[in-house]
Amino acid sequence: MSSQAADLARCLARDAEAVCRRYLSNGRRRGRYWVVGDVANTPGRSLFVRLTGPDSGKGAAGKWTDAATGQHGDLLDLIALKLGLERLRDVLDEARSFLSLPPPQPTANRCAPQPSAPIRSPASARRLFAMAQPISGTIAETYLRKRGITALHDAPALRFHPRCYYRPDADAPTEIWPALVAAVTDLGYLGHRNIQHTVRGCGCPAVAEVNQGRLVGGCYCCSSHAAEAASSPKN
Repeated sequence: MSSQAADLARCLARDAEAVCRRYLSNGRRRGRYWVVGDVANTPGRSLFVRLTGPDSGKGAAGKWTDAATGQHGDLLDLIALKLGLERLRDVLDEARSFLSLPPPQPTANRCAPQPSAPIRSPASARRLFAMAQPISGTIAETYLRKRGITALHDAPALRFHPRCYYRPDADAPTEIWPALVAAVTDLGYLGHRNIQHTVRGCGCPAVAEVNQGRLVGGCYCCSSHAAEAASSPKN
């Protein structure tokens, strides 16, 4: 059950008797239960709805059972069967109408393609770092350990990207290489100062430097000292 459906089911259960009076008007209250013939609102005593109880678990309010057919469920199920609603969306709309709740706000489509970020921009640098993975168990960790950098248990500034785009110069075709990605911060670790990705087999990393919210393109040769600084624990 979706979170929206679960929330609506709980709201209905807290006012179970009103729900029954609306959709099962041919029934009547008997102690802690509403009793009626079936989900079609036929007079009788086969179907009973629990009117009181906890929000969930054994004895929860809003749970119902038809002793004649074996049908059972919550009040959303009951409304769907009573009105012949087959789509969950229609059932939830009906529940919101009964509860006098506004329709849900539309949410952004998470599957929609994101606009491309300008090359060497802050957005591009942050996206690259977010797409990379922790270095544990990767060839990036092997590379660093071979260079004597072993304090990698707490190195959130270092990540690994298995298929990083790299272009040696503006006119060269784009290549795909595994890369060690480093977020370089100031001495107080107050924020990213640049994002550096070192391409395997190349001595010159591509760098996107962030300076007061602006990104300045640049390129400089890396050494193991940068990775060693990034892997050092924060003071």
